[in-house]
Amino acid sequence: LSICFRTVEPLEYYRRFLKENCRPDGRELGEFRATTVNIGKSCCSITTADGSALVKLGNTTVICGVKAELAAPAADSANKGYIVPNVELPSLCSTRFRSGPPGEEAQAASQFIADVIENSQIIAKEDLCIANGKLAWVLYCDIICLDYDGNILDASAFALLAALKNVQLPSVTINEETGSSEVNLKQKNPLIIRKHPVATSFAIFDDTLLIVDPTAEEEDLATGTVTIVTDDEGKLCSVHKPGGSPLTGAKLQDCITRAITRHKEVKKLIDKVIKSIKPK
Repeated sequence: LSICFRTVEPLEYYRRFLKENCRPDGRELGEFRATTVNIGKSCCSITTADGSALVKLGNTTVICGVKAELAAPAADSANKGYIVPNVELPSLCSTRFRSGPPGEEAQAASQFIADVIENSQIIAKEDLCIANGKLAWVLYCDIICLDYDGNILDASAFALLAALKNVQLPSVTINEETGSSEVNLKQKNPLIIRKHPVATSFAIFDDTLLIVDPTAEEEDLATGTVTIVTDDEGKLCSVHKPGGSPLTGAKLQDCITRAITRHKEVKKLIDKVIKSIKPK
């Protein structure tokens, strides 16, 4: 009976749970799904990547591979490298996505990740410059969803951060006589990660009720969503709110407080995994 009711009246079905301050999957309104992260070679088969990570948020599974290439800096920012993010939501990860060029949701997710990189200053682009006006690193950050069940933004931001922390770049020098670049693959250095931005997403139900880490079904039934990005110091990097129900100042503050707590949990998780894979 409840399966029929859920299919015919999904919103009413959800409301009955929300009245009791819980959700159909057994979680409380402010509870995240089980979160796991694997970093580097142990996590995936992207052997060509300079850094990689796989993040699972409940059933949502995202992989991020970072590929570093050398290029000339742009004329207007001669002392900076580039970071180029791209989020893919292939048809394989969910029936909601079509094959072909990136859809609206994938484009919005890519733009969100680009904004997170810019606003949080996760990496100073000056750190990617090798020789002023001559040579710089370009980091291509490809984030691919393997299994979609909502909250792609949190999973993507987490996978990006974990993958960047895994990147080792070879040392590069420019030969003064020939002007050519010389790459030393034996000497590698980790990226300087200046900030650890973490995204925390909420779905808004019936214009008033906030639930954290929504599933795909919850996103579909929600009257709006909001994603808060915070850094190590609890500072706000960005608030992403694509339309939908407005939020009162008090509700927004509530989201920010929850996001700061979540930041600590995610940072702890990454640190633990990195510690476990470092050579003893």
